[in-house]
Amino acid sequence: MDFWVRDWAGWTPELPSVDAAVPTLLRRRISPLGQEALRAAWSLAESATSRIIGSSRHGEFRRTLSILEDLAGQTEVSPADFTLSVHHALIGLLSIARGNRQGHTAIAAGEESFCCGLTEALACLADTPDQPVVLLHYDEPLPEPFSHFEGALAAPEVLALVLAAEGPGQPFELSIDPVETRTAPFSSQAMEFLKFLQTPERRDLVCTGERLQWHWRRRATEN
Repeated sequence: MDFWVRDWAGWTPELPSVDAAVPTLLRRRISPLGQEALRAAWSLAESATSRIIGSSRHGEFRRTLSILEDLAGQTEVSPADFTLSVHHALIGLLSIARGNRQGHTAIAAGEESFCCGLTEALACLADTPDQPVVLLHYDEPLPEPFSHFEGALAAPEVLALVLAAEGPGQPFELSIDPVETRTAPFSSQAMEFLKFLQTPERRDLVCTGERLQWHWRRRATEN
C-alpha cells in the first residue's frame, strides 16, 4: 500500500504540547491525554474537512475506571464520565467542534491499534483517493489495578497524521506479513513510526505485533 504523509503532529511527555487554539469549553470536558490528542489534531487543517480515523488500545480508560469505582462504591456515576467513556467520544467531540461532517471511525486492536488504524485510513484512501484522511492515535499506560495487563507502553503518546494518496509530503510504502512466533519485543508502533518520520535518511522500519509484521519503506521522491 502506497501513501503520503502530508502533515503530522505528535506529543509525548518528552515533547512539548502542540500549539493549537482548542476551544476552552472543549478542553474542560476532557482528560489531559484527550487535551494533547485534540491539540495535535486541531493543529492539522485537514481535521476540519477530512474523514477522521481514531486509534487507541484503551482510549481514555481512566474514565471507565472511575465509573467502575463509582458502581463498586454504590455512588452516582458521573454523567460526564459516562458520556465520554465510549471509545469514539474524543474524535466525536473533535468532529463536532470542527464542524466536520465527513464521518469518523474508532479502532481498538490491542498492541496493533495504530497499525490497524493506519490500515483503515489507507482503505479510505483507496475508496476515495482524492480525499485526505486524518489518523489520530492516542494511548496511555493502564492505571492500577489494571496495570499488569499493560504491554510495554511506558508513557502517554499522541500521533496525528494527514494521509493522502499523492503528494506533497513524504511518500511511504506499507507491506504486511503474518507472524507465527514473535521474537522481537513489543514497542510502541506509533512512536516508532514518529521516529521514522523524523529521520528522513532512514529508508525502512519494521514493527512486529501480536499477529502481524508491519514493514514501512520510504519511497524516493522525484526531483
